[in-house]
Amino acid sequence: MDATYGTSGRRCGREKIAGVTALPSVSYSITVRLEVPAGGSTVSKLTTAVEQAGGLVTALDVTASGHERLRIDVTCAAADTEHAGRLVEAMRAVPGVEIGRVSDRTFLMHLGGKISMEAKHPIRNRDDLSMIYTPGVARVCLAIAANPDDARRLTIKRNSVAVVTDGSAVLGLGNIGPKAALPVMEGKAALFKRFAGIDAWPLCLDTQDPDAIVQIVKAIAPGFAGINLEDISAPRCFEIEARLREELDIPVFHDDQHGTAIVVLAALFNALRVVGKDISEVRIVLSGAGAAGTAILKLLIAAGVKDTIVADVAGVIHLERDGLSPELRWIAENTNIAKYSGDLKGALNGADVFIGVSAPNILTGDDIATMNENSIVFALANPDPEVDPAAAHEHAAVVATGRSDFPNQINNVLVFPGVFRGLLDAQSSKVSIEMELAAAKALAGVVTDDELNADYIVPSVFHPEVHTMVAHAVRDAAGGKAPAAEQFPDDSPAL
Repeated sequence: MDATYGTSGRRCGREKIAGVTALPSVSYSITVRLEVPAGGSTVSKLTTAVEQAGGLVTALDVTASGHERLRIDVTCAAADTEHAGRLVEAMRAVPGVEIGRVSDRTFLMHLGGKISMEAKHPIRNRDDLSMIYTPGVARVCLAIAANPDDARRLTIKRNSVAVVTDGSAVLGLGNIGPKAALPVMEGKAALFKRFAGIDAWPLCLDTQDPDAIVQIVKAIAPGFAGINLEDISAPRCFEIEARLREELDIPVFHDDQHGTAIVVLAALFNALRVVGKDISEVRIVLSGAGAAGTAILKLLIAAGVKDTIVADVAGVIHLERDGLSPELRWIAENTNIAKYSGDLKGALNGADVFIGVSAPNILTGDDIATMNENSIVFALANPDPEVDPAAAHEHAAVVATGRSDFPNQINNVLVFPGVFRGLLDAQSSKVSIEMELAAAKALAGVVTDDELNADYIVPSVFHPEVHTMVAHAVRDAAGGKAPAAEQFPDDSPAL
């Protein structure tokens, strides 16, 4: 997709987005096709103009040359879409430059979708066709009809996960619907394949009725070995997951809940190693009582946390608060041992850990300053965290966000591929809290004592051991065995 930017203006240095200092990012990368006079200093003036406007030139390619003019593709990173427009105008202002097409590289990557299906065996001749399809396939169908468990061995079911959404809570974008959710689900499927070798299929449902969603997922379940629920809003997501876990014989995993909880706990394990505190002795303040916040709380309690206070948009949750839903009442019954009834900022006073999965810019550096010595701040609202990371760093020993342009990015992609790899290898029918704890400990263990520091509490998603260690831990917790080469039983109809 091509985008032509028309806004003008100039700003030097880093961009300031919603109170957060933002660096140029490849996610806002553009390629500008332009023409300049041959010879002279125009090219160097171009790069200087981009840098003075706060951008970063990442590539400069001459695509055509003549005696008098050069055609050049300039690729540069911006901080956001408006900043990209300002970079274009900065280049346009250089004498002798004629701007042609401006392409948004992220949109170009999404043209036609990001995933595709491919056959595992070539179809070169009639013999191949007769085995892969009719008539040979009929024998395999009859074998599965006689023994339905053979579907795991003889079809894609054994290695397939359905990525299911209704588009009601997509990223930080809200209820944008199933069509607009499809790019995210495609990306999720691509990550499953890249990091765990799993074939994942995006299923965007045009209904937000819990009964209909449960019925649809149950109907498509025979073709899959696991269900990944994604971007379904609370509190409906709790009911949908609970019903599907009860009624299906394959694992159901709501990544916004449990993937987030696992990676947060893993990061907390390592942050506590950095500051020398014990998980059973710290006081944790959690902002956000939706799907992610509730799952984080449950896993923290399972890991041994004893003192937590949870706040939502209406303030701290406690038993005397009016209008508690069943989900919030559970939180009130299992947290807030001091019976504090004030606001989030007051709850931070003397706390050891802040975990935010809520809203941007609700705290300041002064609020973080009221926390205990060697405090830990996980401000995970995306793209704009609960507190400016730079301001938090002035007072906290360890700071993490969900952003890629700051250290310690806490991201679900560290978790869900390995979790499902372990579940599929174990042929598990469920996901348990024990498996989640095992995954968190395994992920934390990827960071060795020699590597651990305040700016490195979680490994890179590209670390070669991340997904295999998580997968092995989940598989072992599920009671599964290491995958072995496929063998047919002696009485198999396939022999």
